[in-house]
Amino acid sequence: MTKTPLSTLVSGRWAGDDKVPISDTEAVNRCLHTVTRPVFVMDDNGNPAVSQQGRAIMGDDAAAAERADGLPLLAHVPALTPDRLGDPVFKSAHGLTYPYVAGAMANGITSVEMVEAVGKAGMIGFFGAAGLSIERVEAAIVEVQNRLVDAPYGFNLIHSPHDPALEAAVVDLYLKHGVHRVSASAYLRLTPHLVYYRLKGIHRNAQGAVVCPNQVVAKVSRIEVARQFFSPAPEKILKHLIADGKITEAEAELARKVPIAHDLTAEADSGGHTDNRPALALLPTMQALKNEMYAKHGYDRPLCVGLGGGIATPDAAAAAFAMGAAYVITGTVNQACIESGTCDAVRSMLAEARQADVIMAPAADMFEMGVKVQVLKRGTMFAVRAGKLYDLYKRFNRFEEIPEKERNQVERDFLRCSFSEEWENTRRFFARCDPRQVERAETDPHHKMALVFRSYLGRSSKWSVNGEADRQMDYQIWCGPAIGAFNQWVRGSFLEQTENRKTVTVAMNLLLGAAVATRINWLRCQGVSLSPQAGRIVPLPLERIEAFLEK
Repeated sequence: MTKTPLSTLVSGRWAGDDKVPISDTEAVNRCLHTVTRPVFVMDDNGNPAVSQQGRAIMGDDAAAAERADGLPLLAHVPALTPDRLGDPVFKSAHGLTYPYVAGAMANGITSVEMVEAVGKAGMIGFFGAAGLSIERVEAAIVEVQNRLVDAPYGFNLIHSPHDPALEAAVVDLYLKHGVHRVSASAYLRLTPHLVYYRLKGIHRNAQGAVVCPNQVVAKVSRIEVARQFFSPAPEKILKHLIADGKITEAEAELARKVPIAHDLTAEADSGGHTDNRPALALLPTMQALKNEMYAKHGYDRPLCVGLGGGIATPDAAAAAFAMGAAYVITGTVNQACIESGTCDAVRSMLAEARQADVIMAPAADMFEMGVKVQVLKRGTMFAVRAGKLYDLYKRFNRFEEIPEKERNQVERDFLRCSFSEEWENTRRFFARCDPRQVERAETDPHHKMALVFRSYLGRSSKWSVNGEADRQMDYQIWCGPAIGAFNQWVRGSFLEQTENRKTVTVAMNLLLGAAVATRINWLRCQGVSLSPQAGRIVPLPLERIEAFLEK
C-alpha cells in the first residue's frame, strides 16, 4: 500500500476485532471477491489493515471520531454484487437479474442452447437467426419457447438490403409466433418491415400509457443510424404502412409517441459487421444522443445505451459500467463457448488467437457495397481470398475479362469448380429465394460475377460452422480482438481449456470480476494502492462464484 498523510485520508473510525494486515494478499483478495460485504481499510498503529466486519463511524466530525473506539478509517467501499451493475431500467424492462446480453451471432452460432443457458441464469441471449432458412428459424423459435417458458429471450433481425422479402418473411414469422424482442443489426436505415414489427399491437394500457408489445434492441455504430432508432417512426413509413393496411391511423398516432428502440447497443470493435469504432469515443457519443433524444421527445420510459465490442475481460466490463453503460453485450467470446453453434475446430482456433490475429474482409450480404466484416486471420486464408474476389469484381466487368492465371486460381482454389458450374449452383439458389437476382444476372455479367463471388463468401461461414475439414483454409470466423484479451486473461486457468468454456461461467466471471475491479478502483481513488497480487482477478468455477454471492 502507498501511504498518504492520514489527515487527507481519515474519513471516520472503525471498531472491531476481525482485521488482517493489508499485506496478507490472500485475505485481501478474499475480501475484495466477497462482493456481498463492504471493505474497510484502517490504520493499525501505522500499518494498514483490512476487514469486512465491525462498525464504522463515517464523516469528518472530529469530535465524534475522538469519542469512538477503534482505529482511524482510511477507506471504505460498499458491497457491490453483479446484479447491481448496469441500468435498473434496462434490467426491469427485460426481466433480467444481470445487465448481460449474449449477442446474436449469425448462422445459429448464438444457439438455442446458449439462449436457454443465459436466459435461465438471469441474463438474455438473442438467437443468431441471420443466414438461416425460414424453416430453421421457425424450428428454433419453437424450441426456445418450449425451453424458456418464463425466462427472457430474443431473436436477431438483420437488415437485408438486397433481399427485403426475406426480412419481411422473418418479421411475419416473429409476429406469428409471438417473438416480442429482437436484436436489430446491420441497419443502415429504418425499413418498413422493422417499423411494422415494432408497431404491431401498439395500444394504450389501463393507465393511459402507450405500450408496444414488441421491443427492439438496436445494435449500431453510427450516430446517424442511432438517431433514427431513438426517434419515432418516420412519417413516410407510417403512411406506407397505413396504405398497405398494416396499421391504422389511430396506431400511427400512438407511434409518434414512442421511439423505434428504447435500448441501443453502441457497437465498437466487434467481430462480424463492424465499423471498428473505439469504445471510449463511441459510448459517450451515443449517451449524449440518448440524453438529447429523451429530452426532445419526452418519452415515458428512459432510453438506455449498452456497449458491445471488446467486452471479454473483467476490466473491460468494469470500464463499460464505469462509463455508464446500461448493459454489456458479448459475441466473440461466446463463440468460443461449448454451447455455441459452431464446430470444435473453430473453438480450438479461437482459443489460440491473439489480439492481432483478426482482419477485415468483404461481407457476403453487402459485397457490392464494399461493406466488410471482422474475421479471424490465424489459421485460415478466407480474408485474403475474399479480398482477392472483391478486387477482381472492382477491376473487371465480367469473369471472362479476368486474366487467365487469376481465373484459374479462383476456379481451382476458391470455387473448386468452373465458374459456369458455380453459376449453375448459384442460379438454383437464387431461383428459390430471390428470382429477381437471376433475371438481372442473365443480362448483367458484372452482377452475375458478384453473385458467384458472394456464393463463396456466404458458404465459407457455413463451412466453419459445420466443421468441413477440407475447407478449413476457407473458414470465415467472425471474430474481434476481444478474443485475444480473453485468452490472455484466462491463460493458466481452467478456462484456458475449450471444454470448460461454458457461456454462463464466462459471463459470471466477467460480471463478478467487473464488480471486484470496480471496488479496487474505489479503493485506489481513496489513496489505497494494493499489490498486483492482492488485486488480481482470476477466473473461478461457477460454484465458487455462487459461493461468494451467498456470503
